[in-house]
Amino acid sequence: MKIILVDQHRTSLLPFTYTRPIAAIRVGILSIAEKWEKLFQCEVGFATEEYLSQKYPSLSGEKQYLFVNASYLPNEAFLQEIKALNPSDYLVDDGEVVAYKASEKRNSFTELNAVALTSEVISIKHTWDIFSKNHDCIQADFKLLTKNRTSAKIPKEVLAINAEQIFIEEGAKLYNGSLNASEGPIYIGKNAEIMENCSVRGPFSLGDYSTLKMGAKIYTGTTIGPHSKVGGEVSNSVLFGYANKGHDGFLGNSVLGEWVNIGADSNTSNLKNNYASVRLWNYAEERFADTGLQFCGLLMGDHSKCGINTMFNTGTVIGVSTNIFGAGFPRNFIPSFSWGGSAGTTTYKTNKAFEVAKIVMARRKIEFSKEDEQILLHVFDITSKYRR
Repeated sequence: MKIILVDQHRTSLLPFTYTRPIAAIRVGILSIAEKWEKLFQCEVGFATEEYLSQKYPSLSGEKQYLFVNASYLPNEAFLQEIKALNPSDYLVDDGEVVAYKASEKRNSFTELNAVALTSEVISIKHTWDIFSKNHDCIQADFKLLTKNRTSAKIPKEVLAINAEQIFIEEGAKLYNGSLNASEGPIYIGKNAEIMENCSVRGPFSLGDYSTLKMGAKIYTGTTIGPHSKVGGEVSNSVLFGYANKGHDGFLGNSVLGEWVNIGADSNTSNLKNNYASVRLWNYAEERFADTGLQFCGLLMGDHSKCGINTMFNTGTVIGVSTNIFGAGFPRNFIPSFSWGGSAGTTTYKTNKAFEVAKIVMARRKIEFSKEDEQILLHVFDITSKYRR
């Protein structure tokens, strides 16, 4: 049976879900969709916003599908509960629909039998869940990806602590430095590179073709997606992929979308001076709301950039396709397609933003497609109210 992953917490995961379904979010080593494909061994489709459906299609041609709430991550116990469902059942968790079998997406469940979810399942329902639950997600994905497999050899010049929890894929290059997996596993992807004098503490994942630059200091709970370049100090942060933070500066308790670039010596604050709970911009309520978190840094959407020496306050939310520069602290919420900094912002015109996107993506030999353009044009339109 093929799976369709359904968006049910899209608004609380903005700005990342402006440009992707929930299932395309990377947390741990894999995206949510990749986790389902790997564990369930089947094709996956998406039930998402119409403007995203060309790039992230649903499935067709089957008599019955398994519809799953995309915010819930798979594990073996969860899969057994799903497989046990009858067509007249639907799985619920604290009143929320989690999974059901049907020929098409349902909007009503009144005639079906509710079955309570009993297994422990990680769920991603808020932006901060992406980094705060990343430790556990890396560990789960590490087991999934490395089961019954043998790691490439760890070079003798690398200090490896708890080496059995370190897995290196084919083609990865490592030089002198330290890999400490005493607090959790370390996964190094295909053709990735860890340059000289890097210090890494797991849980940690470095994606395929990504690079840790010389002297990088990486703390627990960090994921660097594929085709990224990272330097400086990073702690408990997730970079979805195709992102650059290539120079010194601190990034902590943060999430960066794809095609993001962080300028040299830029820093994020992840803790308020008074140690108070962090308030974040809430897209659903269109105001700042308490998260209950003491540590929270920067949440930056796809295609956004910042100049050198940019300073981000605790709990800053940056939209899609922004360009931030200049002295001082920018606002804690900067809407999509904004251009400027602490002195104020203007609208970042789409033709200019798309010129940059084409150049940046071409450097990774990826085309800025018509689908990409249409998605970003739609995001520009639906976020215009925030730029007034």
